[in-house]
Amino acid sequence: MGLFDRFRRKQRPGVLRAATSTDTGHLEQWAAARRGVEAYVEPKTTVTETTVVLVAHDGEWTRRRIDGVEGAKKLAKKLGIPIYDAGIVGYPKRMREFSRRKNQQG
Repeated sequence: MGLFDRFRRKQRPGVLRAATSTDTGHLEQWAAARRGVEAYVEPKTTVTETTVVLVAHDGEWTRRRIDGVEGAKKLAKKLGIPIYDAGIVGYPKRMREFSRRKNQQG
C-alpha cells in the first residue's frame, strides 16, 4: 500500500453509490418521529441513484438513496405512508415553504 492509498476514495469517480441499510434506517427513524409523512420518488439520473424524499406535515423533509422504485414502494408500505412519483406530481407546496423559511432564518 502506497503512502497516500488510505486517503483515496473507496469508490471510483463516476460510480454511483447504492442505497445502504444506513439510508433506509435513517428514513424509517425520520418517518417514525414525524406525522403526516409522504414519500416522493425521484428517478435515477446519470449523477445519482434512485432517491426518495420524505415530507412531513409541516414541510420538513429528508432525502436518501433507495433501491429503485420497488424499494421505495416497499418502504412506503412498511411505513404505511402514501407514495408519489415526484416527476409526475412534483413536490408539495409545504416543502418549498419550509425550505424558504429555513433559508430566511439561516
